[in-house]
Amino acid sequence: MTSIADDRTLIQHTGWGYYPVAFLARLPFAMMVVGVLTLVASATGSVALAGLTSATVGIGVVIAGPLIGDLVDRHGQRPVLLPVGIANGILLAVFPLVVLGGMPDAVVMAAAAAIGLSAPQAAALSRTRLVAITRLRVGEPRRERTLSRVMSYESAADETAFVVGPVLVGVLAAFLAPWAPIAIAAALSFAFVTAFALHPTSAMAPGHAETGAARAPLRAVLTRPVLVLVAATFGVGLFFGATLTSLTAFAQTTGNGELAGLLYGLMGIGSAILALTVMLLPARFALPWRWLLFSGVLVAAAVGYALSTGVASVIVMLCLMGLGVGPTLVTLFSLAGQRSPAGRSATVMTLLGSALTLAQAIASAVTGAIAEASSAHTAMALPALAASLVLLLGVANASPSLAGSRSWTLARARS
Repeated sequence: MTSIADDRTLIQHTGWGYYPVAFLARLPFAMMVVGVLTLVASATGSVALAGLTSATVGIGVVIAGPLIGDLVDRHGQRPVLLPVGIANGILLAVFPLVVLGGMPDAVVMAAAAAIGLSAPQAAALSRTRLVAITRLRVGEPRRERTLSRVMSYESAADETAFVVGPVLVGVLAAFLAPWAPIAIAAALSFAFVTAFALHPTSAMAPGHAETGAARAPLRAVLTRPVLVLVAATFGVGLFFGATLTSLTAFAQTTGNGELAGLLYGLMGIGSAILALTVMLLPARFALPWRWLLFSGVLVAAAVGYALSTGVASVIVMLCLMGLGVGPTLVTLFSLAGQRSPAGRSATVMTLLGSALTLAQAIASAVTGAIAEASSAHTAMALPALAASLVLLLGVANASPSLAGSRSWTLARARS
């Protein structure tokens, strides 16, 4: 598509109304894993089964996510996202009936897998949409600064959604019923994923089949510079899943299991704030070094969480972990935006989003099993292992061999 850049800002191109719609469209995705975990744990009394069921959601997401991204790169967002969002709303609405109807575990997990397969990926597609609009329509003098702000805003919006999502799950489950969060997620999917798909901005970033533009082959995505980001995002997902499930087990030992979502939301407060402030960091503080610094903060706080024995210390460490995880996510998605081959931005972003969700679900299953077989405090050591993986991958990313591979890959993609 030929660039039609002008002097208007990104917000003037999108309109202010885009941002609340795009934010609310990502809430069902942010609520589904926690909501499934909470509902199944409440209905069955088994943290292990609840973790396994939420892992099934993640399996569905990781299968469908890259396929959805590839279809969007080919055909644009609206024709793909609209039917997916409607299907996801229907499946979410049916899930409480399956769980509370006493269906066999296999049926419950099949329903959870269907929810994951139809997950609308609004967060990844919002990021892809804004990056495409910035590159096509924002003038050169402000383009790079706008791209940096897009990545910071989108990561902060993700973090805020993953704060609001668990908080909503906790509040609705505590004050209404355990099935209420999933019912609300279904309503949000019907209303706001549909509105996001139909928003005029979806036509500003059409698929390559519509524009006839060149599109890099899939092998350009499956390279070391991109895959190290996928692996690191997977590590962040492991951290999220291990933290949520170990926190659920810890809250149950205090007799307040339904408040786990509220406690988990504390981690996201500092995370969202720090994610927004990343845009203020100087350009000379390069992305690879930001990855190392903030993942190091995450490791230190996660070790403190593992050593915590009371509610007060857990709360403090959750807040400190948020200071590390938010900027780390901003950094990973910013690097993904830089390294996406031509015509493959939706594929790369949904690949990272799928890795995040799959890892969160797998960690939920493993952590739930460990918590049930051993203790909550044993499970609380797992987030530190996940954070250490993210830090080690940051070290690998900064290595000279990967830097050389990255330069070669970007040069080949641009050619």
